[in-house]
Amino acid sequence: MRRYADRSFVVKYGGHAMGDEAAAQSFARDIVLLKQVGINPIVVHGGGPQIGKMLERLAIKSSFVDGLRVTDQAAVEVVEMVLAGSINKQIVGAINAAGGNAIGLSGKDGPLIRARKLARTKRDPDSNIEKVLDLGFVGEPESVDPRILYLFERSDFIPVIAPIGIGEDGHTYNINADTAAGAIAAAMRASRLLLLTDVAGVLDGDKKLIDRMTATQARAMIADGTIYGGMIPKIETCLDAVDKGVEAAVILDGRTPHALLLETFTEHGAGTMIERETPAA
Repeated sequence: MRRYADRSFVVKYGGHAMGDEAAAQSFARDIVLLKQVGINPIVVHGGGPQIGKMLERLAIKSSFVDGLRVTDQAAVEVVEMVLAGSINKQIVGAINAAGGNAIGLSGKDGPLIRARKLARTKRDPDSNIEKVLDLGFVGEPESVDPRILYLFERSDFIPVIAPIGIGEDGHTYNINADTAAGAIAAAMRASRLLLLTDVAGVLDGDKKLIDRMTATQARAMIADGTIYGGMIPKIETCLDAVDKGVEAAVILDGRTPHALLLETFTEHGAGTMIERETPAA
């Protein structure tokens, strides 16, 4: 506990852990405990399934391109309503009910996150020509101003952040929660970036959990295909955060009871830790 006193942990909260009521209450208690022992937790949350349900209820058509939701003006208003409204306040309420003092924010507050339109291209298999994909109001962090978060470091408050950013054009942009969490962790020079997922962590070629790896090893595993599919963008988020000063990034299973506490306070942790290489003597 002394090791992490006054250090910041950025926790991306999503997946099964957010959808199950008992798991959500357990998560809230763990966040409160981290704060009580002197760590400064910062929660960044997702909400894709809830956004999808609300768009369906409102009869707003939504499509995906390469796993990214195409977000037009009507959809981005729903995204902001769900993320910065209902989901954010549910998490704030759960942490407060567990004995904490949570406060809800979005990347537009401060402004914490300056966003730019996400640029993606796709190669046409017939013509072999790369085409620019228009994903609408889907963005990525251009810069993060952490000053508003500094206000909470030595207070009793726990910030809970919806991954919404504001562009130079004044538009609201929907940002992937993992990406937002990584950018915030880098800006805060956090001790840990913790990505809660629905998998145990990174598996080796024999499907066994890898509990620790360096950034170089992680890049090699992407290159040789050991890390593939949806795990690649999560690892890339971790690598980017570590490259920018985060001490270590961890992918862990949010379905495991008290995964945050196990990772923080036990020797072997609860997921896969990616850390910077130790400089040679």
